[in-house]
Amino acid sequence: MSPAFTNDQHLNDVLESFDHATNPRLADVLRSLVAHLHAFVIETGLTREEWMTGIEFLTAAGHLCDDRRQEFILLSDTLGVSMLVEMVNQHASDGATEPTVLGPFYVPGAPARAMGESIAQDDSHDDEVLISGVVRSSRGEPLADASLDVWQVTPKGLYDVQDSTITPMSHRGIYRTDADGRFAVRTTIPVDYQIPTDGPVGKMLAATGRLSWRPAHTHFMVSYPGYRTVITHVFDAASPHLKSDAVFGVRDSLVVDFAAKELSFDFVLDPIT
Repeated sequence: MSPAFTNDQHLNDVLESFDHATNPRLADVLRSLVAHLHAFVIETGLTREEWMTGIEFLTAAGHLCDDRRQEFILLSDTLGVSMLVEMVNQHASDGATEPTVLGPFYVPGAPARAMGESIAQDDSHDDEVLISGVVRSSRGEPLADASLDVWQVTPKGLYDVQDSTITPMSHRGIYRTDADGRFAVRTTIPVDYQIPTDGPVGKMLAATGRLSWRPAHTHFMVSYPGYRTVITHVFDAASPHLKSDAVFGVRDSLVVDFAAKELSFDFVLDPIT
């Protein structure tokens, strides 16, 4: 009788199947993914029923993905993977702005806004705040005509793509710095909000006793040619959820006092090396 085919032999067969890939990076990523997945199955003693539950979970996540919602990004966020990808890719030097997650509700193509213009395009609000500062390099040079892509939930705690009663592209805008690297963004004071809980990610959080709240924040994507684009947030120091962010995105250096209604925050970019 021939000896039983082993787990290691099976893994080796799968890894060898990528040997003729025309994209070496794709082959390396898939080999690593397969090795970790096989190790996970063995380590946990994954049952057939658990495997099928996982398949059904991913299928349900896919059904919720469209041009207005990205359940897989939400899953990545809540498992801490999105934050880790930013940390691995940013390699921020001491003093450079720390990154955080893109989030599932980023929408490209936001309208250009003038210096100091509000991104709130619905009714005017008394709870507005002015965020101003300088975009500069980690060497201290101001970066003129840098781009700041800004987005945020409305005072209702929803993004425009979540609520058909909100003006499209409200609480979104792209600003440019002046000749001295200065910018000024006006918005409503951000509010704490819950990530969507009506899908498989929400069920996962409930099943594991986790909160679905995000601390109040304003999103920024700051870019300049020749420098690393930083995807980050500015968080409200008054939020009770800073220590329990559902997507693990809070960093102390990004927490500011929105209560002052006018706050200063500089963005510091590292050059691409």
